[in-house]
Amino acid sequence: MAAVTRSRLLRALLTLLVTGLCVAYLAWKIELDTTLEVLGDADLGYFLAAAAIMLVSTVPLAWRWQRLLGAKGVDEPLGWLTRTYFVSYTAGQVLPTSIGGDAVRAFETARRHPGQAGLITGSVLLDRALGGAATLMLAAVGLALAVGEYDVGAYLWLELGLVLGTVVAGVAVFSQRARRPLARLRPALALLRLERPLRAVYEGIHSYRTHAGLLAGLLAFTVVLQAFRVLPIWLVGKSVAIDLSPRPYYVMGPILFVVLLAPFTINGLAVREAFFVSFLGNLGVSADQAFAAGFLFFLVTLLLALPGALILAWEGLRRA
Repeated sequence: MAAVTRSRLLRALLTLLVTGLCVAYLAWKIELDTTLEVLGDADLGYFLAAAAIMLVSTVPLAWRWQRLLGAKGVDEPLGWLTRTYFVSYTAGQVLPTSIGGDAVRAFETARRHPGQAGLITGSVLLDRALGGAATLMLAAVGLALAVGEYDVGAYLWLELGLVLGTVVAGVAVFSQRARRPLARLRPALALLRLERPLRAVYEGIHSYRTHAGLLAGLLAFTVVLQAFRVLPIWLVGKSVAIDLSPRPYYVMGPILFVVLLAPFTINGLAVREAFFVSFLGNLGVSADQAFAAGFLFFLVTLLLALPGALILAWEGLRRA
């Protein structure tokens, strides 16, 4: 109990520290009056197009997850999985970042399939990993196209680190040879009471190594899908008159998605806007325009969470 209390206190302190630093950075960079003018002049058409892409692309995301579950004999209709995706977006507004939404997806689906929590959690994490790997592949293409035209050198090493981390994680999860080194972590994990749940999730993901064809097909499908899901970042930029092509956004997108996974603030509060100001500032965009784009992207995520909120309200009324 004392360890849990210390962990919660540490997380609260980290949340305050990260949020405070980001707010201080934004206060230093932007002028509130100018930012409000930029937001007031924003092009609503671009903003609505960004929201529409995010909303519509949820259905193929749910289809990808359905294929992963079906490969392990877990049958769920596409409608229910789409519903669960939207509910997870809603949960992500109040839980720590996208990780909280993934936990909701795993929890709700596991309740419908008792005894398969590890497998289902593994499918959720693999679903997330496919999206991350595809986005990093797009980033490599975007980086090659942006070099020499846009100043993105400051983020080159971070992008490379993400790629290498993804490769290492993939080898650790799917390689048979990696099982023995990973087994050495069991005593330490057992002391932390994490060994059993982590082993169940690991086995759930590792079992997909026999479905290489499925994973390759879903990865190719996800590359195309993620190419569309990066466009909303470009569109919110266009809405506040940021005159950049989509190319640098394919470098920016993967880092932004990783930043939003950091479980230190609720829904990436202040961290997202600070990243927009930092990245786009290197490309000659004013801090006020960059902050406005980040804020509009936040509003897009709120619209993405609206269907889930309506679904939960309707289900609550039906139960009542």
